[in-house]
Amino acid sequence: MLRIMVINGPNLNLLGRREPEIYGRESYADLVKLIYKHCEEMQVECKIMQSNHEGALVDAIQQAADFCDGIVINPAAYTHTSVAILDALKAVQLPAVEVHISDVDKREDFRQISYPGMYCFKTVKGEGLQGYCTAIDALLQHIWEQRPTI
Repeated sequence: MLRIMVINGPNLNLLGRREPEIYGRESYADLVKLIYKHCEEMQVECKIMQSNHEGALVDAIQQAADFCDGIVINPAAYTHTSVAILDALKAVQLPAVEVHISDVDKREDFRQISYPGMYCFKTVKGEGLQGYCTAIDALLQHIWEQRPTI
């Protein structure tokens, strides 16, 4: 069974309350349920974590190397500032997909650069919470395509 980790950055714990015109009215608990349901349907084991602290996100990426086949990450605001998260992704060398609830391309100029995205093989943006399912599917497809055939 494939195992993935979904890592969420700062303020995602405030989904449903934080800028609902951008992020929607669904809560973080709704997101977690959606991810677990989708992973169950895909027969994938999933671990989900969220932190508002950059170092905790780096620790989660490093820990994922010991038990995961790939990572889906929404670094949130750290997308635009964190070389540490980029370096952690590069260090563990797991396939990774970046996901954003909003379409960051249509937002402020400072949101146009993604440090973690420099490592990720794909970025999903602007699909709301459903984008996590798209990201998971892309990650699984990538992993299956990279597996050696016997």
